[in-house]
Amino acid sequence: MSAILIILFFTLLLPAATPEKHLSVYSTAANYTLPLTLVDNRDYVGLLELLEPLGAVTAKADGSRWRIRYNNVLGDFQNSRIRGRIQGRDVELTGRFVLENGRGLVPVSSIPSLLPRFLGGPVTLHEDSHRLFIGSVATHFTALLTSHNPARLVFHFTSPVNPAITNSPGSVRMTFTREPVVAPASPTLTFGNKTIPSANYSENNGAAVITVTATTPVSTAISGDGRTITIAPAAVASQPTAPETPTSKATAPQPGAAATQSLPEIGRRYFVVIDASHGGDDRGEALGPNLAEKDVTLGLARSLKQEIESRGMTTLMLRDSDASIPLDQRATITDASHAAIYVVLHAASSGHGVRVYTALLPYDGDDVGPFRAWSTAQHGALSLSQSAGAAVLAELQKRQIPDRLLAAPLRPLNNITLPAIAVEVAPQGSDVQQLTAPDYQQLVTSAVATAIAAIHDQLGVTR
Repeated sequence: MSAILIILFFTLLLPAATPEKHLSVYSTAANYTLPLTLVDNRDYVGLLELLEPLGAVTAKADGSRWRIRYNNVLGDFQNSRIRGRIQGRDVELTGRFVLENGRGLVPVSSIPSLLPRFLGGPVTLHEDSHRLFIGSVATHFTALLTSHNPARLVFHFTSPVNPAITNSPGSVRMTFTREPVVAPASPTLTFGNKTIPSANYSENNGAAVITVTATTPVSTAISGDGRTITIAPAAVASQPTAPETPTSKATAPQPGAAATQSLPEIGRRYFVVIDASHGGDDRGEALGPNLAEKDVTLGLARSLKQEIESRGMTTLMLRDSDASIPLDQRATITDASHAAIYVVLHAASSGHGVRVYTALLPYDGDDVGPFRAWSTAQHGALSLSQSAGAAVLAELQKRQIPDRLLAAPLRPLNNITLPAIAVEVAPQGSDVQQLTAPDYQQLVTSAVATAIAAIHDQLGVTR
């Protein structure tokens, strides 16, 4: 018995196990987490593992030397050295490079100087909370208290979210581990309400957390599209939550079969409609053994949205999930939006570079009356579509991307009443995995966004 008591005594003295540290990485290609290793009291991460989900990468150890190739970018490092070389240029590390069992480890704090050399684009590191953002992928949010009695707290997110939600006496905790949610202007939000007085944003160990303070039991509901979270007193939780935004918005008409996602709102005026082709059961082209066109186009669409909005233009994404939307429905939503231009994105494994398409209209004779035939709805906007296509080609050429401008009977271009183009992206070389690389996606989408911005005044907004 005395031996058991001694063991129990020392067990109680031992500190609780420290949670494993990990780095959360967010990009248009993939969101993922990586374990961190403590070396010299610094957090380290495997460089191969960091780049692997983003594109084609190989690495090889030769004695104390370790080489890594990401797409066409070559990195060269030496064990215990604080300097490496990428594409023949020196790069300083914040700590020594570690070669361990064939793995190349670099300090997490070195990522902002290392990764842009490989990817060709910006990265943002939240070092204290172990969160890495590649490109402009951040999900922003607003929190608004409705004027209902009792009031409800409504969070609106710029991209779909699916947090882990924990209800406890006095608070609701929403933990975002897979989504790149970032802080609002102030981490503490106060609402001046007795039931839901405040909310707080924090980050830790690869996750973002929103904690809502509540003085009575509350329930949480997530909208079908994952962009709205409503927190309400439990007594009213069973009431509908869709109209709870401070201002009501009209939704698009829904002809034909219903989509598997909530359709976009069109009560406001948008400048660019972005359409990720295919989706759901329609996988599009099989680009590789485990790569479907529908997944590449969704990544391109999200990248294009970020590029366009960073230039001050508003966007409407028709598909921001693996949803099935009929072609007629895509055209109807677009036409009802009265936007300035429609851009549909495709991907291909054949050919090289980018092909830009405008509609090839069938000959249906003259339209009679105020309505144009569905199959030739693009007729009145075709010249502007061709101007937009030419502008995109010019920007692609500046970036030395092979390109062509073509006309094709590619639906739903001919059903769109506003300027409309299709952008089909193929790899520059023979590696189809380049289609998922954030640097290549951003190279293409930045060209498209720059071209649209250049003809902004010419496009205007149709009425």
